[in-house]
Amino acid sequence: MRLTTKGRFAVTAMMDLAMRQTRGPVTLAAISERQHISLSYLEQLFGKLRRAGLVTSVRGPGGGYNLGTPSTNITVADIIAAVDEPLDATQCAGKENCLDDRRCMTHDLWASLNAKMYEYLAAISLADLVEHQNGKPVAVLRDWRSGDKDKIPSVIAV
Repeated sequence: MRLTTKGRFAVTAMMDLAMRQTRGPVTLAAISERQHISLSYLEQLFGKLRRAGLVTSVRGPGGGYNLGTPSTNITVADIIAAVDEPLDATQCAGKENCLDDRRCMTHDLWASLNAKMYEYLAAISLADLVEHQNGKPVAVLRDWRSGDKDKIPSVIAV
């Protein structure tokens, strides 16, 4: 069992957005460049995040995305669920037909792991992630709105 790139990229992009939205809407192109996530993939993810109410879009010049609700009210579980990322360690997707249409011997173990994973991710807000990340050096490219377009640091503290 693993979390796929869909869930990882959605959380990464939401962190990027949360860390920069105080300066106005954030473009997907900027997130794409900073995080090295394909723009078309981000467009798909943000469509789902928008439908879930986690982000809002602003059209026109200076447009982009803002959080749809305060970062303290958005959990990692919310983000992962919004992009249809299953967090399921069972073989049967919870249907209890793991082994020849019967429940396998370890079904309860994996179902319990599912509950613990969800509980853990639901306890971590986007604000918690941003606070934990602030001030740490991370590999990102410049923010195009910073006005310092000639300098491209390979690692900056965000």
